[in-house]
Amino acid sequence: MRRTSRALLSFLAAAALVAAAGPSTATAASSHPWAERVKAAKRFADGRAGTISFAVVDEEGRLRGDHPGRVHNSASVVKVLFMISYLRQPGVRDDELTAAERDLLGPMIKRSDNKRADEIYRRLGEGPLYALARKAGLDHFTTRPTWGLTTITAGSQARFFHRIERYIPRRHRRYAMDLLTRIVPSQRWGIPPVAPAGWRLHYKGGWSGRPHWRINQVMLLRKGDRRLSLAILTKDQPSKRYGQVSIQGVAKRLLRGYR
Repeated sequence: MRRTSRALLSFLAAAALVAAAGPSTATAASSHPWAERVKAAKRFADGRAGTISFAVVDEEGRLRGDHPGRVHNSASVVKVLFMISYLRQPGVRDDELTAAERDLLGPMIKRSDNKRADEIYRRLGEGPLYALARKAGLDHFTTRPTWGLTTITAGSQARFFHRIERYIPRRHRRYAMDLLTRIVPSQRWGIPPVAPAGWRLHYKGGWSGRPHWRINQVMLLRKGDRRLSLAILTKDQPSKRYGQVSIQGVAKRLLRGYR
């Protein structure tokens, strides 16, 4: 009887400690009012000029958004596929990168250098890009000689970024993921200013098409083992700055109060 009482007391003490610690990470993440936040983001998007599509993949892997399957032109968001496709090539995937290769890939991602992207695209051709798109399940993906017109959707981009590491060869995974955190300050518009504190941000933005601007941004947010991803794509924006504000407004409403 005494042994049973002791066991009961130990169980009650452990339960009290769990309760005092507060909700689990999973509970906190799943308690985010996504339906309400998506509605608020959609209302904001509907009030903006042009066309806006967005998608989020939450910590439990569920996709939400507004028109996640609508087709957009990628602008420089496709440079992430350029980088990963290049790193997957025979003779590259298992070898140390040369200084010349780093000089191509680094500026292409960190400051969105178009000349480096042109060179990578010239070396790759279309084949490796389509191969990666098929492997990653990128729907409506087509690439063009003018690579900024590559077609993508918000839903497939959000899913791709949510599990992006699995497509990067292990030897180059840390390098590639680090590049996506080192975007130059002038390009940290959109989601970064409204992202929750304490998360590591891996992202790429793109813009093109004056006077009818296409402004896009895709991001993976990581905190320990936790992750969620967003893709916000726009077209027919009146100006570059207007499109950046469109993306920030959608992200702010999606992530408001996120724990």
